[in-house]
Amino acid sequence: MKSVAGDPAHLPMSVGTPQFLPVLAGLIFDSQGRILLARRRPELSNGGKWEFPGGKLLPDETPEACLAREIEEELGLAIEVLRPFAVVNHRLEGLNLLLLAYLCRVRGGRMKLTDHDRVLWLKPPAVLELPLSEADVPIAEKLAREPISL
Repeated sequence: MKSVAGDPAHLPMSVGTPQFLPVLAGLIFDSQGRILLARRRPELSNGGKWEFPGGKLLPDETPEACLAREIEEELGLAIEVLRPFAVVNHRLEGLNLLLLAYLCRVRGGRMKLTDHDRVLWLKPPAVLELPLSEADVPIAEKLAREPISL
């Protein structure tokens, strides 16, 4: 199944056999308009691929709280979660990965890497030059064609 990025306000939801795994992705911008990309450690799932950092939504957790928690745990950064940007439904190993991408800003912290071995700050169009995780490609395409105003 092809991954598709959509407008979060028009998210199609289906009920039935496929299970959805809600995952958040932070589109984290710095003061120079660059976005943070992180490369997964080789020994982890999707190893060696670049991604917009984030993680799984826990029960009773808001998307904003999830992103703040995951980014602090995995990267040591404090972020401000601004607003939804895209939704991707990506079929992965028998379930639908429901990837919710939010625009974010760095607020502080000291970079540390736990699940990643490298990070880059890039202007949005350059993101498509990296070997991205498949679910992140539609988000990167949308970033490349739509100007971002934080």
